[in-house]
Amino acid sequence: MRLATCLLVAIACFARDAAATQCTAASGERRIALLELYTSEGCDSCPPVDAWLRELPRKGFTTDRVVALAFHVDYWDYIGWRDPFGQARFSQRQRGVNARIGSRTIYTPQLMLNGRDLRGSASRDALGRRLTDLSRLEPGAAIRLDAAAGPAELVVKGTWSARPGNDARLGQGWLALYENNLATDVRAGENRGRRLEHAFVVRDLAGPFPPGSFAHAFRLDARWKRDDLAVAAFVQDAQSGDTLQALAMPVCRPAS
Repeated sequence: MRLATCLLVAIACFARDAAATQCTAASGERRIALLELYTSEGCDSCPPVDAWLRELPRKGFTTDRVVALAFHVDYWDYIGWRDPFGQARFSQRQRGVNARIGSRTIYTPQLMLNGRDLRGSASRDALGRRLTDLSRLEPGAAIRLDAAAGPAELVVKGTWSARPGNDARLGQGWLALYENNLATDVRAGENRGRRLEHAFVVRDLAGPFPPGSFAHAFRLDARWKRDDLAVAAFVQDAQSGDTLQALAMPVCRPAS
C-alpha cells in the first residue's frame, strides 16, 4: 500500500510539472526604464516608429536597459481598418498619461519614456543618453516575479516594494503580457497594401497592484505564439508617472 501511494504521488507531481513550467526573475540595483509606444495600424505615420521600436534590441537596447511596450489604440479604426491589436483601454491609458503631464493632444505615434513625452528625441543617441541618465538613479522599487505557464493560461505571482526614500502609497504595480514577431497585411485604411511588422505588442494588461504580493492569471489565446510571448512588470508613481522600476522576462514553455 505504501509503495502504491508513493507511486501515485510521484505520478501526480510529474503531471503537475509537465503541465506548467516555472520562471522567475527579480529586479537588480540599477533602475530600468519603461518605454511606451502608442500606435495604430490605421495611422500612416506609425510604421516607421514601429520599425524603430522593433530594432531596439539589435541596437543594444535590451531589457537590462529598457522595457519596451507597444500599446495599440483603437481610435483610428473608424477610417477603414480595424487594428487587430488595438484595445479601447489602451486608448484610455494614453489619455490618462497625457492628462497627467498636462497635455491635451492625443496622437500617434507617441513615445513616452518613464512617463514623459519623448517627442523629437527618439534617435538612437538621444535614447542612449536618456537611458544612461536614468540608470544612474537609485531604483525606487524592487520587483520579483514567478510565472507558471500552462496549456491555457499564464499565472504570474510576485511582489513589489518601495525602496528607501520612496512613498509606497504613491506606487502602482502593473503586469503586461506582450508578443513579438507579429505581422499584418493591411487591406484598407491609410496603410492599405502594406505589410506591417510589430514587436512588444501588449496583449493584456493587469493592475494596478498595491505594494506587497500580487497575482494574476493571463488567459492565453490559442493564436498567440508561445515562443514570442513575454511578461513585463513595472511600478510607476501614480502622481508623476515616473517609473520606479521595470522588469521583463520571456514566458517559459510548458514541459513536453
